[in-house]
Amino acid sequence: MQILPAVHADIPARRGILSPQEERGKVTRAGLIVFPLLFALTTMAADLTEKKALTLAGAKHIAAAAEAEAVKNNWNVVIAVVDEGGYLIYLQKMDDVQIASVDIAQRKARSAALFRRPTKAFEEQLAGGRVSVLKLEGAMPMEGGLPVIVDGKVIGAVGVSGVTSQQDAQIAKAGLDALAAK
Repeated sequence: MQILPAVHADIPARRGILSPQEERGKVTRAGLIVFPLLFALTTMAADLTEKKALTLAGAKHIAAAAEAEAVKNNWNVVIAVVDEGGYLIYLQKMDDVQIASVDIAQRKARSAALFRRPTKAFEEQLAGGRVSVLKLEGAMPMEGGLPVIVDGKVIGAVGVSGVTSQQDAQIAKAGLDALAAK
């Protein structure tokens, strides 16, 4: 087998050693790749925001305080905690509560999260004769759903069902108060 010499004049005779022109070209090519990448990352970071999110630990903290309020008053309820999109994070069903309250508590929490207001607002609108509130997809016109607000932003909600609407709201508020005090 015969080894042929390099045909191209621009290939260095010794491998691994670059001429100064080749070194500059290498740096330039690297710069053409790296600098646009850095620019894109900087631009992308400007398009993103940091936000707080309700964690499982936070949801459990809300539920524990809400449960304490319910137990203190001898009320059996269901407590649902959802994220900002209304998706369930944590559900707690106390003993001897009506089964329908499982769904109602979740719907109250979801409504408070999605509409970013207490569900009492819908109940008041309905009581004032505004029946069109019943046509709002996801709106629950029963008191007992409260949004979790941190730094002016809704990051989730809590919904309670099992006793009267006012008592449900009292329990939900106890959960929010505990999170705020933390």
